Amino acid sequence: QLQATGGGLVQPGGSLRLSCVVSGFKLDSYAIGWFRQAPGKEREGVSCMNPNDGRPFYSDSVKGRFTISRDNAKNTMYLQMNSLKPEDTGVYSCAAVLNLWYTRCDYRAFEVKGQGTQVTVSS
Repeated sequence: QLQATGGGLVQPGGSLRLSCVVSGFKLDSYAIGWFRQAPGKEREGVSCMNPNDGRPFYSDSVKGRFTISRDNAKNTMYLQMNSLKPEDTGVYSCAAVLNLWYTRCDYRAFEVKGQGTQVTVSS
């Protein structure tokens, strides 16, 4: 089970840190991902990383502003979001798939999917 928290209302240029606590399994061997869905738009893979790759995937729209990380000891994944823009608004959700070398960021490939948290960027 995955539970994302940390969303909220933030002004453009602000920052938020999303957390996703994992329960029921150990995160060590899982690739992780953050996805978002804005109203009227398809779900987008924001950032993904596997347990072994030192180069996470970032969508072009967030590259240089967002950072994905994981703390296996706490069984938790994070998404640090800086320099937020109104177009970052959406429901952000976390997901995991048992794959040590997964290198893509396709929501359909992720086995375990959590509830989302709303992020609204507005002045």
